[in-house]
Amino acid sequence: MEAPEFDVAWPTLGFLWSAWITRHCRVPDRHERGKPFREYDWQAWCTANHGRVRPDAVHDPDRPLLNQAFVYRRSQVIAPQKMGKGPWVACRVTLHAVGPCEFAGWASAGDQYRCEDNGCGCGWTYDYLPGEPMGTRNPSPLIQIMATSEEQVANIWRPLTTMIALGPLKDLLLPRGEFIRIIGESGDKDMDRIDRVTASAQSRLGAPVSEVFGDETGLFTVSNKLVAVWQTMRRGAAGMGGRSTETTNAFDPAENSAAQMTQESLRPDIFRYWRDPDVLKHADGTTLKWSVARDRRKVLAYVYAGAAHINLDSIEAEALELMETDPAQAERFFGNRKVRGKGAWLPPDLWESRWSGALAASA
Repeated sequence: MEAPEFDVAWPTLGFLWSAWITRHCRVPDRHERGKPFREYDWQAWCTANHGRVRPDAVHDPDRPLLNQAFVYRRSQVIAPQKMGKGPWVACRVTLHAVGPCEFAGWASAGDQYRCEDNGCGCGWTYDYLPGEPMGTRNPSPLIQIMATSEEQVANIWRPLTTMIALGPLKDLLLPRGEFIRIIGESGDKDMDRIDRVTASAQSRLGAPVSEVFGDETGLFTVSNKLVAVWQTMRRGAAGMGGRSTETTNAFDPAENSAAQMTQESLRPDIFRYWRDPDVLKHADGTTLKWSVARDRRKVLAYVYAGAAHINLDSIEAEALELMETDPAQAERFFGNRKVRGKGAWLPPDLWESRWSGALAASA
């Protein structure tokens, strides 16, 4: 599985962030449990884009730019099942809790980020290149992680608490069951914390959050009221100069989910990452078919490229079993394709084509 190539040719805090993650976060499971977490190239690419700084950003320590220092207001990652989204988001949560997540000006020769200046006793330093954007901690972080259920939010919460226990973050982040206390300077019990929000636990909505993360936003719909919850959280972040990141499997386009709304938005300040397998073509220009074994294997190799922990034989075996009962779900979860579920009452694009035809006829 050959990894995609990425070229970072613009100012970003992403290099600092990725280096900080490797120093402070730990692999949460499997045979490499406890080793430094090193982002895959696709993860580092998404980190770099979320950290992309406006070239004309001017830092004022008394009135920092916060989210206005960055090119992207929020980010979306669409990736297949078990691609590593949950552990990567857990790293990002720790970064925004106690790491150099905010823009702090442009570096001169000899400038460094020193953990000891930011409440961390691990002794790590990062040498900036001249002209590189510098980072600093948020002085009063309040982070929320949202999912449809407690079981779903565990995709991030479990690796997050494990990372804390295995490395230097245990001196900065204190798990307290339903939330994680951040060792900070504000002294406010309602700030300096990481909370989880689910469909059944929405009591902290409207809080002045600094960063929010949504897991499986393809399951946030109007009917289950989670689109409104997610939008409320994003508004809370925007009001405090914060931002948001959402991760999801490919969504069902029949459900009009939060993920679909993000994907179809015309706003240029949203970073989107999605390896669309429909770019793969046969010689005659037709797209690969999930139902054809050779095509399916090519799709899996493409969408899982760059994930060294993935065994395609194992993934395909699980996909084949799911295809016996729900082929559309298998194609979404493992093929990373936006396909309609079994309950869709119309074929894709049929309603839109009929509606556009009716408008043309009445013109």
